Amino acid sequence: MNKKSLNVLRIISSMNPQGGGPSQGIRYSIPALKALGVENEVVCLDSPDASYLGQDDFIIHVLGAGRGPLHYHPQLIPWLKKHIDQYDTIIIHGLWSFASHAVTKVVQQCKKQGLAVPKVYVMPHGMLDPWFQRDKSRRLKALRNEIYWRLIEKKTVNQADAMLFTCQQELLLAKETFKQYRPQQEWNIGYGIANPTAYHDDMPRPIHSPYWLFLSRIHPKKGVDLLIRAYDKLCAQNSGMPDLVIAGPKDSDYARQMIELAESNPKIHFTGMLQGDAKWGALYGCEAFILPSHQENFGIAVVEALACSKPVLISDQVNIWREIEEGQGGIIAPDTEEGTYQLLTSFCAMDSHQKKRMGDKAYQVYQKHFTIQEAADKLKNVLYGKGNP
Repeated sequence: MNKKSLNVLRIISSMNPQGGGPSQGIRYSIPALKALGVENEVVCLDSPDASYLGQDDFIIHVLGAGRGPLHYHPQLIPWLKKHIDQYDTIIIHGLWSFASHAVTKVVQQCKKQGLAVPKVYVMPHGMLDPWFQRDKSRRLKALRNEIYWRLIEKKTVNQADAMLFTCQQELLLAKETFKQYRPQQEWNIGYGIANPTAYHDDMPRPIHSPYWLFLSRIHPKKGVDLLIRAYDKLCAQNSGMPDLVIAGPKDSDYARQMIELAESNPKIHFTGMLQGDAKWGALYGCEAFILPSHQENFGIAVVEALACSKPVLISDQVNIWREIEEGQGGIIAPDTEEGTYQLLTSFCAMDSHQKKRMGDKAYQVYQKHFTIQEAADKLKNVLYGKGNP
């Protein structure tokens, strides 16, 4: 093992960008840490021929697709036993998976044998948010999580060297969810994104008319239905509203339900998932970014919009809302249809100068709180044992 640098292994069930922010967070974080002398590799339970693999400039160990909701894979534990001594640190990304259990089991076995083991950190990425246990639509999943917590995941959390959170709100909410939650340490290490691709004229726009942008997974917790209904109400009052672009994967039952809900309004456009220049073009081209989520741990797309100097209209369930409100980079309202309507009407009431000023403030919020350089420095300090960032 190369002792001139710290060697970190990230473990995640999937590197599929359609799965949400954790995989994208890894892709932002690793190059920034490499520049600081921290080497990172990833092990994931994806199919080796997945289209989203093979494009990254860091090592990804692909063991094959996991099975079932927990992504069970029989080769993960043997792989960890064989390679664990090559790493100084293991970071588990996400909970409620076989991957987190496998790390805990192998580390405990190594300790019993008197072997040296890496430090183990857990980044729950919002998966300890009480919303997941309280929301009525998740009763069966909440019961499953409660059982899994008592039998397995409690050990993962309480035996890890520390829990790593992306913002203070996530850290505080995690304390409310399960009994016997007693982590050894809790650190708010922040989170960030790399500077966005600079705008250029060849960047495509999803439509040519003025528009507001929702860019995220089309999932029940994202409040897409609230947005469509609030936008319809606004259009009924004012036909001159900017169009609404909803950008996210369209292949789920819920996405198809949302397309059907919006079919009577020709000003609502579903583009499918946007990546690369298509994503950045959509962000640079919009008047405002909207995300009325019922639960959002961090919101990488929100930060990407801030970095493009775009006002963000978000619910107070997006965990970084305090930083945005303090910096006047957006508008905050409850995660209800009325709250979402308030977001839209409040923005409409602003004149062009006020909207431009809010966009400038949005970029300042990004610079102050959410650059990848700041997040990488905080994580490096944790990894090198320099204490709570």
